Amino acid sequence: MAIFRTLYAPLYFLVFLGSATLIISNGVSPAWLIPLFLGSVTVSLLAERIAPFDDCWNSSHGDSRRDIAHAVVNEGSILILVLLLPIIASFVPWPSVWPDAWPFWTQVVLAIIILDVGITLTHYASHRNALLWRFHAVHHSVRRMYGFNGFLKHPVHQLIEISIGALPWLLMGIPTDVAVVGTFAVVIQLQLQHSNVDMRIGLLRYVWAVAPVHRHHHLASETEGDVNFGLFLTIWDLLLGTGKFASSTHIRSGTVGLAGVVSYPETYLAQLTEPFRTRQPSHVTRPVRNEGQA
Repeated sequence: MAIFRTLYAPLYFLVFLGSATLIISNGVSPAWLIPLFLGSVTVSLLAERIAPFDDCWNSSHGDSRRDIAHAVVNEGSILILVLLLPIIASFVPWPSVWPDAWPFWTQVVLAIIILDVGITLTHYASHRNALLWRFHAVHHSVRRMYGFNGFLKHPVHQLIEISIGALPWLLMGIPTDVAVVGTFAVVIQLQLQHSNVDMRIGLLRYVWAVAPVHRHHHLASETEGDVNFGLFLTIWDLLLGTGKFASSTHIRSGTVGLAGVVSYPETYLAQLTEPFRTRQPSHVTRPVRNEGQA
C-alpha cells in the first residue's frame, strides 16, 4: 500500500498523458481520447477506494448527478473549442512561431507550461475580483474532494479561464494535435489535483500541484484557502507569494467549501444561475490574501 500511495500520482499522469501523446502523434483519431478519458475517470474512482484520503469523501453527498452534468458540459465545450482552434487561428495575421520542429513530447511540455501560466493568473485574479469570484465560487462550493469534481466549474468561468490560458497558443500558432494533448493533460491534472487518494508525493509537492498541495486551496477559510493557485506547477505560487507546502492531512470532511456561506445551491441549474443573483457576501467575493508560507 505504501508503494501504491507513492507511485499512484506520477504513474497515473505519465500513463494517461503518455497514451494520449502516442495516440495523437501517430495520427490516430482524437476520438480515441474519449475512451482514454473514461478510463482515467474509472482508474481515479477505483484508486480512491483502494487508498482513500478521507472515507467520507467517497460517499455521495447528493452531488453525483450534478458533478456528471458539470463534467459533460464543461469537457464537451472544451472539445468544441479545441476543434474550432484551426478556424480561429486562421484569423491570426502572422505566420506561426510555434517550434513545430521540436520532438512532439517537448512541444506538449511547452504547451502545458504556457497554458499553466494563463490559467493560474486567471485563477489568482478570480479570488480578487468580485465579478470573477461570483463564477469561480461554484467550484469552491464542493463539500468533498474527489477526482471527478475537479471538472465542477461554472461554464462562464471555464470559458474565461481557458480563453486567457490558450490565447498564447493561438497567437503562437500551436498545431492542433499539440493543443489536443495539452488539453487532455488538463483533464488528467484536474483529477489528480482533487483526488481523494492518500497519495504520498514527497518533495514533488514543491513542484507539482496535486492533491496534497491543492487541498489547502479548498479550505473553507477566507485567508488559509487563498493559496496554491497553480494548475500544474507550484512555481507560479512561489513567485506570487501564495505557496503553501505544509502537510494537508488535517483537511478532512467538513473543512472544505465556502467560508461564511450557510447555504449554497447544490443542483446543476441552480449553480448556473447563482452568479447572476444579487446576494453574495462581500467577504466571499474578495478573500484576503494569506501572506504566510509554510
